[in-house]
Amino acid sequence: MPREFYRCDRVADAIQRELSVLINDSLRDPRVGMVSVTEVRVSRDLSNSKVFVSFISSNTKDQANIAISALNGATGYLRKLMAANMNLRVMPKITFIHDNSVAESQAMSELIDRAIATDSRYVSSEEP
Repeated sequence: MPREFYRCDRVADAIQRELSVLINDSLRDPRVGMVSVTEVRVSRDLSNSKVFVSFISSNTKDQANIAISALNGATGYLRKLMAANMNLRVMPKITFIHDNSVAESQAMSELIDRAIATDSRYVSSEEP
């Protein structure tokens, strides 16, 4: 029977849970604001990880870039805290990446709502 989950996937899930708590509780940088860890990808050799985050309070790309640079500056501190809480031989290096899929999905949803509203006005104007 093949393995259902790879070790890197299990480590990614554990890192996602741990980082979401640590960023919101232990990181006191005002540039970061409210952060949601959306996804973590860990390399097969468990040496590197890409952490995708979205920001609840930042509205512009510049604010998001400032927050990403603040998070990338705090990776050493976050790795130290994670190493104390997790049982891993080697803690993966962390790289934070802005995930704007939430903003894109909201924009797509607004476009769909506008199209439905336009269609309903068009259909109701054709009825005799």
